[in-house]
Amino acid sequence: MYDAPNLETRVTQTNTKITARGVQVFYGEKQALQDVNVDILDNTVTAFIGPSGCGKSTFLRCLNRMNDTIASARVEGEILLDGENIYDKRVDPVQLRAKVGMVFQKPNPFPKSIYDNVAYGPKIHGLTRSKAELDQIVEESLRKAALWKEVKDRLTEAGTGLSGGQQQRLCIARAIATAPEVLLMDEPCSALDPIATAQVEELIDELRASFSVVIVTHSMQQAARVSQKTAFFHLGNLVEYGDTSHIFTNPSDPRTESYITGRIG
Repeated sequence: MYDAPNLETRVTQTNTKITARGVQVFYGEKQALQDVNVDILDNTVTAFIGPSGCGKSTFLRCLNRMNDTIASARVEGEILLDGENIYDKRVDPVQLRAKVGMVFQKPNPFPKSIYDNVAYGPKIHGLTRSKAELDQIVEESLRKAALWKEVKDRLTEAGTGLSGGQQQRLCIARAIATAPEVLLMDEPCSALDPIATAQVEELIDELRASFSVVIVTHSMQQAARVSQKTAFFHLGNLVEYGDTSHIFTNPSDPRTESYITGRIG
C-alpha cells in the first residue's frame, strides 16, 4: 500500500497540485477503488498503470468529477486541488472541468470546424471579450498542441476530417483552450498509429511545462518514456507510487514487480 511521504520527501514536494486521501469509489454495491492516497505534482507527468479493470481510469475520472455523470457511482474521501476540496457542494463541476481538462481514449472532435472545436470552451466559460481574443486563444492552443502549422489554412474545415493523430491533438488543443491547471489523459494513444503516438508523446513532454499531466496508459513502455511519476493500481488498490525510474527498476512491492515483468496483467 501507499506510504505517506516522509519528512524529507515532503520538503521536496512543495509543488503538490492534487492531494487525494482515503478515496473510495463504489458503483452500486461494487467497490471499484479502495482507500487511495496520493499526491500528484505540478509540472510533472504522472502515469497510472495496471491491468484492465484495476481502477486506474476510475480514479482518473475522480479528479474532474466525471464519475458524477454515472448514476450508480459514489465517491468517498477527499480530493484537494490547490488545497480546495473539489467535492465540496459549492464547487460547480462544469467550472472544475475547465480547470481540470480531459482527453479521452478515442479522438472525439465535435462535428464543427477546427476553429469552433477549440473556441467552444472559451466561449461557454466566457473567457474572452472579443473575437480577436478568441482568435488568439485558438491559435495559441493549436500551437501548444503542435497542430497550428498543419491546420492554420484550414480552420473552417471540419475537425472530423483530420487524421486520427491530428484529431487527438485537436482534442488536446480543445482541452487546453480553457487554460486548465491539470490535464487528464485516458489512454490518449491507444487508437493511434506509431507515428501519431510518438507525436502525442512528444507533445505530452512539452505540456508538462505548463500543466500537471496525468495519463492512464496500458503501455508500460509509454509510461517509462513520458512520465516522471508512476502509480501502479491492482484490484482497486493503489499498490505503489513513486519515481518512474524507481517503479520500473526497483519496485518496492512484489505485485508491482510481477506486473512489470509480465507475470500478472
